[in-house]
Amino acid sequence: IAIFLTVSCSNCGCNSNQNLDQNGDTPKEASMRAAGLVDIHELDTTIVVDLIYAKPLNFMGRTLYHGVNKAFMQPELAKKVAEAQKILKKKRLDLNLIIYDAARPISIQKEMWASVEGTDMEDFVANPGRGAGMHNLGTAVDVTLIDCTGHPLPMGSEYDYFGRESRTNIEEALLKEGRITIREYENRLLLREVMVEAGLRPIAEEWWHFDLLPSKEARATYKVIE
Repeated sequence: IAIFLTVSCSNCGCNSNQNLDQNGDTPKEASMRAAGLVDIHELDTTIVVDLIYAKPLNFMGRTLYHGVNKAFMQPELAKKVAEAQKILKKKRLDLNLIIYDAARPISIQKEMWASVEGTDMEDFVANPGRGAGMHNLGTAVDVTLIDCTGHPLPMGSEYDYFGRESRTNIEEALLKEGRITIREYENRLLLREVMVEAGLRPIAEEWWHFDLLPSKEARATYKVIE
């Protein structure tokens, strides 16, 4: 059953008409739900969602997610992200998780790869020609911490920054070189602490990215999101 509603577009401040179903899903969101993915807000509405690719302020300079404003992911990942929020609240009641990206259709992945292929940014974008990336399986989440005023904690680089400062495997060197501050380093440690304690896996290239399980296992278990 579909209902026709006027909704406020959070990305541009205007009003736009969309066909939403009984779950309040757009057609694209409904297809993701039908594929077995879940909206993180079904488990925890206190987790903030601000999908970077649902608006033009991203490294590609244009909106990539049309009709997707919810953070969809595999149910197992959603449970662990919700658990991470609980763990965080026990440690720091004044902080919240904010999700910048979750499940990503493979068509969008191809667009992103085409924009960085042959550049020094290749390490930071999964090549769909080598198989589905973790976001394309709904088994990855991009997340950081925000304070009680809604401002992101400083992490030493912006989200989707393509440079050494984004890496997690050289943080002590970055600290010694003065490329990140002790506060930024400690904020990264806190983020990783709560996510790992919840059962998620960090990666070397991006401080904000966490996986549900190893890529080989994920590809054998889950289907690619179209």
